[in-house]
Amino acid sequence: MTEIPEDHPRHDSLVTRHRIEDGVDDGITSRQGLIAQGRGEAYDYLLGEETIPSADAAERAAAAQLLTADHPVVSVNGNVAALVPDALVALAAATGADLAVNLFNRTEERVERIADHLREHGASGVLGTKADARIPGLDHERATVDSDGIYDADVVLVPLEDGDRAAALAEMGKTELVIDLNPLSRSAQAASVPIIDNVVRAVPNITAHARDLSEAENAAREECIQEFDREAALRAAEERIRGGMSGGA
Repeated sequence: MTEIPEDHPRHDSLVTRHRIEDGVDDGITSRQGLIAQGRGEAYDYLLGEETIPSADAAERAAAAQLLTADHPVVSVNGNVAALVPDALVALAAATGADLAVNLFNRTEERVERIADHLREHGASGVLGTKADARIPGLDHERATVDSDGIYDADVVLVPLEDGDRAAALAEMGKTELVIDLNPLSRSAQAASVPIIDNVVRAVPNITAHARDLSEAENAAREECIQEFDREAALRAAEERIRGGMSGGA
């Protein structure tokens, strides 16, 4: 990777772009993932490339949801695996969640590459390779899941936009925590907890909140969940983006 000076004004953005490029070279990320990364960067630019207060509140609520779940699962696609593998492993350790590979452009080779990549970064177990169940209502490979993974989960963290699966999981009665930089996307609109933030900030921040809440009483976690206002969070993010578009953010 080209050496990027620490003081470069686009340092963090350029680093994430190179991670996605490396993911494509390693057979982890699909080429379509390059386009998705660029789209996300555009929204992040309008958000000011920072975690806004409403997103931080959503991340804390997501941490509480994961900690109180009976079977929490973190869904992993190629972009997320390339961008934040260490952070995913840390989140799983902090919350007791399973990591499960789930792909739109699915091949068995790519699933295994992602699973191996996560193991190389410290994951003790990765689901998604058995593919012995399907999410109802989907006709593409996002429907392919493990029966003891996403299919069985009560709380699912979906880090990155995935509109039709988000709706299908909601139909199954699952609590969805969605990281998506576009508050108007189907994913964010379907989520119980929409997290309008960049995944490279959101995943570590959820982990930090989970570590803090792990010492709290169950009542405190439940209060955190009940006090979160999803509509207010979506509205705040949209207002921030529109302000950025008009030069106000």
